[in-house]
Parts: sequence; structure tokens; C-alpha cells
Amino acid sequence: MPERGRPRSFDRARALRRAMEVFWAKGYDSASMADLTAAMGIAAPSLYAAFGSKEGLFREALRLYGSTEGLGIWGGLDAAPTARAAVEGFLTATADAFSEPGKPPGCMVVLSAVNATGTGPDLCRDLRQDRAAGIALLRARLERAVTEGELPPGFDCAAAADFYVTVQQGMSIRARDGAPRESLAATARCALAAWDGLAAHKPNI
Repeated sequence: MPERGRPRSFDRARALRRAMEVFWAKGYDSASMADLTAAMGIAAPSLYAAFGSKEGLFREALRLYGSTEGLGIWGGLDAAPTARAAVEGFLTATADAFSEPGKPPGCMVVLSAVNATGTGPDLCRDLRQDRAAGIALLRARLERAVTEGELPPGFDCAAAADFYVTVQQGMSIRARDGAPRESLAATARCALAAWDGLAAHKPNI
């Protein structure tokens, strides 16, 4: 039986990517419906029919960001041969991604959280969970290194993961302020210089 109703006259995947770029550049609250529909090349009724609401569109845009842009930053953690290489790759990929020409600077998830005044409590909670998931990924990689004997048993994986993700989030703000790739890479190198001290630290007993 043929599908009822008039088929959509736009490319949904392309429209979603354009919406993602608007949210990434402006944040949730500052991205107006006029901004979104203009970028997506559709009218407001088509947006609501395809995505339900502005919040529904934003949630899909976040998922798209995580599976595309975010994957380039976080996707190499498990494959890295050592925990140090994983952290170095994570920070280097961050510097590259946050300053890539032709794309909004910084991280969509971090910057959306900073500019979340127009979001409801459920969306704020989901943004917090997204950020916490990144910390958990890095912590799991560090815990694996402890299990494999690369890092000492007393290595504070939670604190180290918090530290390096905090550095990354700061790099996002700096990128949005106009810091070039060279400046972000220098921040990454400074943070990586702390690695030997963290790995050698013996907790108080």
C-alpha cells in the first residue's frame, strides 16, 4: 500500500546537518526558528512535521554531532596502544576539531551547556549526561591501563579523567573566543606534560 500523505520535499539528513551547524554555532537558545528554517531550506511546518519541535530537532542534532564530529575526538581511545597515547591523541584531535576551517569553533555539547538558558530541565540533564559519558570513556581507558600494568595500581583514574576532560572543555571555550589551532595544540602539550607526574604519584595511605 503506498504511503499516505505528500512525501517530504527536502533531504532530511542534509537538513539535519544544517540545523546541527546552526545549533553548534549559536547554541540552543540563540538559534531562532528563522535561523533554523533558513539554513535547512524548509518552512516551519515542515520542520515540525519532520522533527516534532525545536527541542526534538536539537536532540537529533546532538546525536548527529556525537556520531560524526565527536567520533573523531573520542573514537581513538580504545585503539591507542597506551593510555598516554590515548590521552595525547584525544587532546590533539580536540585541537584539530575545535579549530577546523569551515566549521563552528569549539564543541557543540560543551557550548550548548554554557548557553542552555532556553532549555528545559530534561535537556539540561541530557547535556550533563553527555559530558559525563565522555569522562567515563576516558576513565575506562585509564582503568584498562591499570589492569594491564601500564599504570600503577594507585593511579587515580577518576581524577585524571576529570582533569583532561576539563582541559578539553576549556579548549572549547578558547576556540570559541578565537584561539587558533596552534594555541589549542600548545594547551594540549602543557596538559600532556602533567602525565608523568600523575603516573608517578603515590597516593597517601
